[in-house]
Amino acid sequence: MGTRPAWDEYFFKIAEDVSTRSTCIRRKVGAVIVKDKRILTTGYNGAPKGVPHCTDETCLRKKYNVPSGERHELCRGLHAEQNAIIQAACHGVSIDGAIIYVTNQPCMICTKMLINCGIRTFLFKNPYNDPLAKEMMEQADVNVIEVP
Repeated sequence: MGTRPAWDEYFFKIAEDVSTRSTCIRRKVGAVIVKDKRILTTGYNGAPKGVPHCTDETCLRKKYNVPSGERHELCRGLHAEQNAIIQAACHGVSIDGAIIYVTNQPCMICTKMLINCGIRTFLFKNPYNDPLAKEMMEQADVNVIEVP
């Protein structure tokens, strides 16, 4: 029998698997919210329920040549973190005090939402150039762990 993965490795593998469901044409992101080593919710980035998935023709960010990290409102999709939070709300699951594992560093919008949900530990693999998000994480005393 092989060795078991460490908890962080295990939850990141799941976040990466969740990201494969993404319907975004620019970036595939997966998120897993965990408390007491139990998965509470997952989320991936993509268009809302009932809204057509993004394509090269319908991607607003591509159409208007919006640089990464700017004008988050010009997007048809929800971020993985937002979908994980929404899933918790829809099913009455408290995520206060939980940890989030995300394939990419949360943007400033997701950072604000996660802080207000009571998530104080963010683990991510791929950094994202968003100085305001980093500043808010520091101000809110969030434990930020970038995993190589």
